[in-house]
Amino acid sequence: MNFHVLTLFPEMIMDTLKTSILGRAMEKGAIRAQAVNIRDYANNKHHSVDDYTYGGGAGMLMQAQPVYDCVQAVLDKINKERPSNGMASPRIIYVTPQGRIFDQKLAQELAGEEDLIFLCGHYEGIDERVLEEVATDQVSIGDYVLTGGELPALVMIDTIARLCPGVLGSEESAQTDSFQNGLLEYPQYSRPAVWHDRAVPEILLSGDHKKVDEWRLEQSIIRTRERRPDLYEKWLKERNEAGK
Repeated sequence: MNFHVLTLFPEMIMDTLKTSILGRAMEKGAIRAQAVNIRDYANNKHHSVDDYTYGGGAGMLMQAQPVYDCVQAVLDKINKERPSNGMASPRIIYVTPQGRIFDQKLAQELAGEEDLIFLCGHYEGIDERVLEEVATDQVSIGDYVLTGGELPALVMIDTIARLCPGVLGSEESAQTDSFQNGLLEYPQYSRPAVWHDRAVPEILLSGDHKKVDEWRLEQSIIRTRERRPDLYEKWLKERNEAGK
């Protein structure tokens, strides 16, 4: 999996991706990532990429041409690296609070791609014309506004990357995460068996894997019903429709 992040702050992206699990995954080649500075494609000596909006209003807007040229440069690089596969058509994700809400289902869908391009806006966003021309997806991580698209892009990359082979130490880790089966994850415990007079549930110490699995499913259902009734109702409906 190759992640390409188009941004005004490339160091913000790479400093984060080079740490912890994702950093180790990059070192062993399980994923690749690059941050491309949109300012490098500005056509003025000050490398400015923003201007006032037509019609007035507060704030500046990122201009179409630098963004377009940056996207085309990344596409050219992708196609040059894989000429035998024909012309690549990677998904280009504009990170915006106006987009589709990002969830585990979309993460699983995107994890099947070979290349993903994330376009990070700033100021009042990006000229609509270039978005219409290059963006294949507009995605949001929630109903709130941030100062730029870098943090949402990092959230999505982290979620998608951990679904890619070789990123996690155990493939089972991703399979048992919250949302993988429509439910929140069950509570987890480690040593010691008693801490602050709180004991680990006896079933987890029994060695009976079948009963442990049953207990974990039960706890997932209880936790989801209590904390996320919206998810619980959805899970229950899908379960009933499947006749389970």
